[in-house]
Amino acid sequence: MNTTSAHASRSEVPVPGRVVLLTTSHRVAPGLLSWPAWQALHSADLVLCADGAHPQLPYLREAGIAVEEAAPSAEEVLDACAGGRTVVVVATGEGEPALTDGLARLAGSGRVAMPELELLPASYDLPGARLLDLVQVMDRIRAECPWSSRQTHEGLAKYAIEEAYELVESIEDGDRDELREELGDVLLQVVFHARIAEEDPEEPFSVDDVAGGIVAKLIHRHPHVFGDETATTPEEVKEHWLRTKAEEKRRASVTDGVPLGQPGLALAAKLASRVRTAGLDVPFPKGEGIGYELLALAARAEAQGVDPEAALRAAARTYRDAIRTTERA
Repeated sequence: MNTTSAHASRSEVPVPGRVVLLTTSHRVAPGLLSWPAWQALHSADLVLCADGAHPQLPYLREAGIAVEEAAPSAEEVLDACAGGRTVVVVATGEGEPALTDGLARLAGSGRVAMPELELLPASYDLPGARLLDLVQVMDRIRAECPWSSRQTHEGLAKYAIEEAYELVESIEDGDRDELREELGDVLLQVVFHARIAEEDPEEPFSVDDVAGGIVAKLIHRHPHVFGDETATTPEEVKEHWLRTKAEEKRRASVTDGVPLGQPGLALAAKLASRVRTAGLDVPFPKGEGIGYELLALAARAEAQGVDPEAALRAAARTYRDAIRTTERA
């Protein structure tokens, strides 16, 4: 850093000056800084950055801001502020802990006239910005991890089912910490499969394609939010959803799209829901045995607005607790 002899010593400085620590987010495109940040940069007497490869530097220089590549000590920064000068430090990803610790030490000594210190965030993360970190981490894991680099959609399928069930369990337990963690595990499955799909030589797609698809679907299926239609009740919303979904899929049967591999009670309830929503009158098949009885029970639960799977799980958990009580006795 260029500190000339013209600078007075710290003990002789009548006006301490100003130090601005400028922080930026790597999740926001370089150059997209706040107006206060640009004002501070343009009005500064000296702009410093310890990282010569900092992504902001090309854009700052393009804007006519001279940036000196230096990692000054706290004492050197105070010298540079002599005479009321303003020094802006463009923080690296680590946040300049050596500099801030040094300034704190000098301020705590009480023997030094300290400049005005300001932490100025130049860019902020938007909601969902940490998803970019997840994509980057997944990309590196896929490239470097011996296990992850060999996984396929087929091999990971069972984990998606397991994580979904663990998510449901955390919801039923009412455990907020577990809920947050399990949501992350489910999200990982989405990002992992999308990363694998990028490598498909014939039909590749990325996590951006996945997100773009669901965004388009949500907008189309919510004309009461993004369009001219209106809906004031949950029933009207569901009507919009089913109508737009039918237009998209153009299915020949109300049973199209119902996954047969889901748990039996859920499958029976889903079929009953499709029949009821479509206004069809389809009697239950005649047969004997527990399967037909469970089918009728699942349909009855669905008609009453009860999830038979959740109801059975709740009863089973109560049964489990009774078993444990008996075992302790």
